[in-house]
Amino acid sequence: MSALYERPPSPSSGLRLHLNENTAGCSPRVLAAMRAVTREQAGFYPDYETAHERVARHFGVVSGEVLLTNGLDEGIHGAGYGWLQRGEAGGEREAVIVEPAFDMYAAATTAASGRAVRIAPRPGFDFPLEEVLGAMTPATRVVYLTSPNNPTGLSIPHEAIARIADALPREGVVFLDEAYVDFGGRTVLGTPAMRPNVMVGRTFAKAYGLAAVRLGAVIGSRTVIDRVREVTPPYSVNVFALAALAAALDDEEYVAWYGGEVRQSRELTYAFCERHGLEYWRSDANFVLFRVGPHAPALAADVAARGIHVRDRSSQPGCEGCLRLTTGIVAHTEAALAALEASW
Repeated sequence: MSALYERPPSPSSGLRLHLNENTAGCSPRVLAAMRAVTREQAGFYPDYETAHERVARHFGVVSGEVLLTNGLDEGIHGAGYGWLQRGEAGGEREAVIVEPAFDMYAAATTAASGRAVRIAPRPGFDFPLEEVLGAMTPATRVVYLTSPNNPTGLSIPHEAIARIADALPREGVVFLDEAYVDFGGRTVLGTPAMRPNVMVGRTFAKAYGLAAVRLGAVIGSRTVIDRVREVTPPYSVNVFALAALAAALDDEEYVAWYGGEVRQSRELTYAFCERHGLEYWRSDANFVLFRVGPHAPALAADVAARGIHVRDRSSQPGCEGCLRLTTGIVAHTEAALAALEASW
């Protein structure tokens, strides 16, 4: 299987409900903050200390336990470079990836010369804890997990995360991708499952609407974060992203409003699936996966012709015949469901 990241099309027109983006965009405060960046600030390398302290408070940790990254993708690669390129001379290093999974995990593994060990999904996407534990060997250096998962929207029980972390070889790390946790998942941060060898990845792309600004963070013990810092460029987060971050975190009302839209949109989508007798999964994220059958590609193409883009996920393990719909702004969801209805 290819380890290349599959970059889906970014259409210049129509309603984009195929990339899990925040289709409301960012808070107006964010634009104002970026416009306020001065000529001198744009000309100097940024100071990250204040931003790291602010983000640490946001996540309930201390400054040395968080590292800002250029999108969460840089944090995913940091886990690969930090753990898979190290080890005994000539020794094989492995990353365990639970399918269905974000393409970037395999891409990061390949970039770091590691070997990807893929865990097939169970029927219904129940988390395959025993299969993960059975796949781990002395060569395992990274276990990539996503909670809530993309594309299923299902969260991983904290007890499962803790068991995996406890079973890892001493040199290993669990990379827990919580990109969608703001929409209803339960973070592992501040819980007993947050082991010293667990690194949490977070992004400001989804709930905060900063996807194009490219801003993420990794959180973990000082030992884990220092290891990522060693393989991360020193100035990878730009000054406009730092200005956007402060403004986005200040506007809690905006994030709460968008979260309410997501919850309503998910319920509308569940009701649509129930009317049509479709299998679907109740999501903790800002999207819903549902199975329409073999005509999924044709249905996605027909809806796109109507100006609404949804994601055909049929090629992912366990997702045969499935579409994934971004459930953000209620009006957008209503338009998408109407288009699906007309194309049925």
